[in-house]
Amino acid sequence: MDIKEKTINGVIWSAIERFSVQIIQFIVQIIIARLLFPSDYGLIGMLAIFMALAQTFTDGGLSNALIQKKDRNETDYSTVFYFNIIIGIFLALIFFLSSGIIANFYAMPKLKLVIQVMSVNLIILAFQVIQKTILTIKIDFKTQAKASLISVAIGGAIGIVMAYKGFGVWALVAQFTAINLFQTSLFWYFEKWRPKLIFSKSSFTRLFGFGSKILLANLIHTIYLNLYTLVIGKRFSATDLGYYTRADQFAQFPSSNITGILWRVTYPIMSSIQDDNDKLKLVYREYIRLSAFIVFPLMIGLAAVAEPLIVFILTKKWIGIVPILQIISIYYMFYPINAIHQNLMQVKGRSDLFLRLEIVKKIIGIALLFISLPFGMYALCLSLIVYALINLALNTYFASKLVEFNIPTQLKDIGKVLLAAAFMGGVVYLINYIEISYLLKLILGIIIGGISYYLIAKIFRMKELEQLVSLLKGYLKKKA
Repeated sequence: MDIKEKTINGVIWSAIERFSVQIIQFIVQIIIARLLFPSDYGLIGMLAIFMALAQTFTDGGLSNALIQKKDRNETDYSTVFYFNIIIGIFLALIFFLSSGIIANFYAMPKLKLVIQVMSVNLIILAFQVIQKTILTIKIDFKTQAKASLISVAIGGAIGIVMAYKGFGVWALVAQFTAINLFQTSLFWYFEKWRPKLIFSKSSFTRLFGFGSKILLANLIHTIYLNLYTLVIGKRFSATDLGYYTRADQFAQFPSSNITGILWRVTYPIMSSIQDDNDKLKLVYREYIRLSAFIVFPLMIGLAAVAEPLIVFILTKKWIGIVPILQIISIYYMFYPINAIHQNLMQVKGRSDLFLRLEIVKKIIGIALLFISLPFGMYALCLSLIVYALINLALNTYFASKLVEFNIPTQLKDIGKVLLAAAFMGGVVYLINYIEISYLLKLILGIIIGGISYYLIAKIFRMKELEQLVSLLKGYLKKKA
C-alpha cells in the first residue's frame, strides 16, 4: 500500500471513528444540556486542567516515541505499558488525596467527592495506551472506530438517563467514566497484544530520551489550554465558565477532531519516510494545503452561524455562548496546520526543538492571558487568536528549516484558502439579518456556505479542490 492509499484509508477510517463518536457525543451533550444547567458544566470544567494534566502524565509522551521508533519491539511495548500503569495509579492517588484542596480553591465543597470518583479514570486510561498505540502504528482506525462508537453509545445512554432522573453533575461523571471503562475493555478485546513480564531499563531510557521532551511540551500546552478554564472559574462565575466550556466544545468539534485525524494518520506515515527529505517535503506540503482547505471554511462558517445554531440546539438560555463561540472558532481554525508542523519536528527526531518552541510560545500565551484578563471575558478569548497567529508564525519558520521548505509559498497556499473562506463567511453571516426562524437561518447558512465555497474554489481553480475530489474518486473506485 503506497503513501497516498495509506493516507486515504487512514483519514477515512479515522474520520469515521472521530466524527461518528463526536456526533453521538454531540447529540448526547445537547440532550443533557437541556436537562442540566450551565453551572453543572462549570463544575466539571473546574476539573479540566487537573484531569488533562494527569492524563498527559499517564501517556508520558512514550506512545509518540514508540510510533517514531522504526525498530520498536516487544520489550519496548511492555516497558511502556508498566510505566503507564505505575504513573496512572500514582497520579490517581495524588488526585484523590488533593480533592479537598482543589474543592477549597474553588470554594465548592461538593467538588471533593466528584474529584475522588473522577480520579479512577486515570488508572482506566493508563490500561489502553499501548493497545491504542499499536493500532495507530498499524493505521488501523477501523478497529478504533468500533471500540469508540460502542463505548460512547453506552456511556451516552447512561448520562442521559441519569440527567433525566435528576442526578445533575453526576450524570456527566458517570458518562465520562463509563466511556473510558468500555473503551479500554474493547481495545483489549480487539487488539490481542498482551504485556510480557519485561521491563528494560535501556529501552525505557531510549524511549524516554525522546518522549520526555514531548511529555514536557504537552504538559506546558495542557497547562496553557486549561489555564483559561482555571482563570475563568476563579475570576468569573460558574455560569460564565459553563458558557466558555460549552462554546469551547462546539468550536473543538470540527477543529480538534480534524486535528486528531490528521495527527494520527500523518504522524506514522511521515515517520515511515523520515529519512527521505524530498518525499517528506512533498507529503508535508500536501497535508498543510488540504487541512487548511477543509478546516478554514468550517471554522469561519461556524462563527457565521453561531447564533442560529446555539439558539436552535440549546435554546435561548445558552445565548451567552454566541460571542465566545465566534471568537474561539477563529482561534481553533489554525489548530490542524500547527499540528502538522509539530508532527514534522517529531518525525525528524527534534523533540528538543519541539520543547523549546513550546516554552517560548506558552510564555507569550500566558502573558497575553493576564494582559487581557482585566478587560473581561471577550478580551480573554480574543487573546487566544493573537496567540494562534504567533504560534503559526513560529511553527512555520522552524518547520521550514527541517525540510528546507519555502515559507512564502506556504503562506500563499494558506492565504488563498483563507480569503475564499472569509468571503464565504461574510455571505453566510448576512443571513442573520433576514427575519426568518433560527432553523431556516441555520439551514440556509449551511447550504449557501457550502455552495459559495465550492464555486469560489471552482472559479479560481484551487488545486486543493481538485486534489480532494481526485483522492475521493480514487478511493470510491477502488471500493466499487
